[in-house]
Amino acid sequence: MHRIAIDIGGTQLRIALVDESYRIVEVHKTGNDRSCDAEANCAPLVAWIRAKQEAGIELAGIGIGSPGPLDLRAGKVLNPPNLVGWDNFEIVRYFAEATGLPTFLNNDANVAGLSEALLGGGKGYESVIFVGLSTGFGGAFVYRGELINGAHCNTAEYWNSIVCDDPNGRGSANPGSLNENAGGTGIARVATVRYGRPMEPKELFARYYAGEETAVEVFEYCTEMLARGLANIYWNFDPDVVVVGGSIDQYHPIYLQKALEKAARYLPAPDALHIEKARFADDAGLIGASLLVK
Repeated sequence: MHRIAIDIGGTQLRIALVDESYRIVEVHKTGNDRSCDAEANCAPLVAWIRAKQEAGIELAGIGIGSPGPLDLRAGKVLNPPNLVGWDNFEIVRYFAEATGLPTFLNNDANVAGLSEALLGGGKGYESVIFVGLSTGFGGAFVYRGELINGAHCNTAEYWNSIVCDDPNGRGSANPGSLNENAGGTGIARVATVRYGRPMEPKELFARYYAGEETAVEVFEYCTEMLARGLANIYWNFDPDVVVVGGSIDQYHPIYLQKALEKAARYLPAPDALHIEKARFADDAGLIGASLLVK
């Protein structure tokens, strides 16, 4: 029996048909139109599901990965900053009533982590932390095959953990947060302050590889902040393995390597953090969403 997996994004919605071995059979993409409300944007997904039902494909249910914040108990999207017009959208009820299928919801980073924990880099381990190192930090904690969500779906939201005394946090991030000092936006923020002009991570890394002194200083600072974040993850969760994915690690693996070297002095032993690489890249969210369907 197949499952439906949905990945909600700020600019694009993806829906997939996933088989019993958690292989993606077919993917359909549609835009997320900011001029429309959530129901209007989700209507093409419902039509796609109904077409599968009419074709006689047996479906066990629907799994949805969405940006937070979410109310998992109510099956509701609350007020994600990148989903205009989706505030307080009862997404589980909407899909369940429209298709007659049991529907399950979780955070987009959580479902990506679930796929990596059960089928990817964390397969076979009891306690798995997932770190998505990209524009920001995505995170998930999977223990004995189950996502640990917390009372407000905030477990493993270590992007907002405090790693330094910095009064210049932005958005929803705490001042001195890991996200604002070590993720993609954090690298850009620190570099922009240091250079006195806007600078994106791509340029900063290019200058670092060229050995430019200021870029090296920014790199050393940001990797120190990441080292503290990784140490905090260890001391809070003590996982068997940390699975790391995301574009920064994919294109600049030296960033994580240097952070791990620095993190060693905060740990009980240099090899206390066991790291594995993520395996599913952009498909992690869809595979993980399908895993929500029991």
